[in-house]
Amino acid sequence: MASTESSTTKSTKRLTILLELIGFIKPYKVTVMAAFIALIFTATVMLSVGQGVRILIDDGFAQQSYEQLREAIFFILGITVLIATGTFFRFYLVSWLGERVSADIRLAVFNHVITLHPSYFETHGSGDIMSRITTDTTLLQSIIGSSFSMAMRSALIFLGALAMLFATNIKLTLIVMASVPFVLIPLLVYGRRVRALSRKSQDSMADVGSYAGEAIEHIKTVQSYTREVEEKRSFSIEVEKSFAIGKNRIKQRATLIAGVILIVFSAITGMLWVGGSDVISGQMSGGDLAAFVFYAILVGSSLATISEVFGQLQQAAGATERLVEILQEKSHILPPESHSISTASLTAEITFKNVTFHYPSRPNQPATTLLSLIAEQGKVLALVGPSGAGKTTLFELIQRFYDPQSGSITLGGTDIRQIDPNDLRKQMALVPQQPALFSHDVFHNIRYGNPDASDEDVINAAKKAHAHEFILKLPEGYKSFLGERGVRLSGGQRQRIAIARAILKDPKILLLDEATSALDSESEHHVQQALQALMKGRTTLIIAHRLSTIQHADKIAVLDNGQLIDIGSHQHLMETSELYQRLVELQFRQM
Repeated sequence: MASTESSTTKSTKRLTILLELIGFIKPYKVTVMAAFIALIFTATVMLSVGQGVRILIDDGFAQQSYEQLREAIFFILGITVLIATGTFFRFYLVSWLGERVSADIRLAVFNHVITLHPSYFETHGSGDIMSRITTDTTLLQSIIGSSFSMAMRSALIFLGALAMLFATNIKLTLIVMASVPFVLIPLLVYGRRVRALSRKSQDSMADVGSYAGEAIEHIKTVQSYTREVEEKRSFSIEVEKSFAIGKNRIKQRATLIAGVILIVFSAITGMLWVGGSDVISGQMSGGDLAAFVFYAILVGSSLATISEVFGQLQQAAGATERLVEILQEKSHILPPESHSISTASLTAEITFKNVTFHYPSRPNQPATTLLSLIAEQGKVLALVGPSGAGKTTLFELIQRFYDPQSGSITLGGTDIRQIDPNDLRKQMALVPQQPALFSHDVFHNIRYGNPDASDEDVINAAKKAHAHEFILKLPEGYKSFLGERGVRLSGGQRQRIAIARAILKDPKILLLDEATSALDSESEHHVQQALQALMKGRTTLIIAHRLSTIQHADKIAVLDNGQLIDIGSHQHLMETSELYQRLVELQFRQM
């Protein structure tokens, strides 16, 4: 019973994959129809070559007639021109379709991925996702734009040539047809193996890409700890694993193709013996035998092509499964099903009420437990506590990257689950401790906070963040390319670019993850002034480590193990909270 259900599930999955691909091809049905017409035309004309061969032998050679020979030659030449013309249109249209559908799938997967909940990326590496977007879609491009066309052409030629075989000589055709069941057996048996190995091969290649990407991303750490030799060795192991799977897949495909060719052409050889005997005995003409051999070769080569393409299609099925898995992934963070509440009329007061939350990847380890806390409108709330206290978790919950398992978070008294996540996040600006910069110029990175901002607005924001001076010293000023993750800037410079981005967004709520931690004392002084001006009239939450940050906060919340230990002013906490006293003492030691 379980086996039956499993088989049904697999069949359903295959059907879903097929429907997904049809969905991407459907918008281009005119192109598909034109390609199909070109395909039918080319296959039909190809079959006419057999008749040209028959005329050439029976009317040209047998009759010793130059005129008949000339007519047969011109007939075959005309057919060749038509085949070339039809092939041009077939190849162009189908290749265009492959490129277009591949691009559409790549776009659809990327557009879907960037809307998924962050917990998805806790269990799926960026290398694996990139492999699906690039490698898998490129494979589908090859299949749709080439292999599928070859399979369709071969199928049409197979059916047409088979019909011509029956029309030419039934007895010989039955000899050829006797081999067909033997061809289907390796197609079915090895085809399944190839599909399974193709999926494993794609997954293995993703692992290789992930490993290489991670090592390159952390190249300074690798070289600082002189781990180059170990990384080479480990990467070699990953590459060899992928090669072993690929080698097995190739072996299965090679066995499949060789088996089909052996069976088909053995049948043709047997047919030639019987047909040759019939020509000698006068039961059929040499032209009929030549035409029959031509059609038999078309049947054999078509089956060989189909068997080869069948292996490629199985490989594509593995790639399609991986792509469809992403497309079918549902985001856990969705806008409310009924009418969402606009943030325009809500105050910028954030309230946590009995919030308990654990990350999906750590279900038995709560990040917060029954936490209640209020960030008052227009006030500054500093969050302090040891590592793992839950400070960053609160920022992620406020932005609704996750929903708590119990309790509620409200904005202006409205549960944020009743607000569209996009609308909610537009009211906030985050400056993380490690700023995220893009491989683009300064204008792009600052304007990320407000795509509609003018160049003048960007420059003003940079001035407020005390970034303008060092930006002008860059090779091309605001048009300078910053490199991957802003690698061409210092830590303090990256931080000030991120602060300028937040200033440009002009939000109701500021989320600062110790935004001045990477600055020197002079820069910190200037940026603190800029931030204080920016924070006026805005609700601000700060993950604080430095005393300078703590002192200007209206309230300080002390967190530990996901729980609120105490809250109050600096002076109050120095008198009542042992944990806060210890944190302040440690900071003075570091100073």
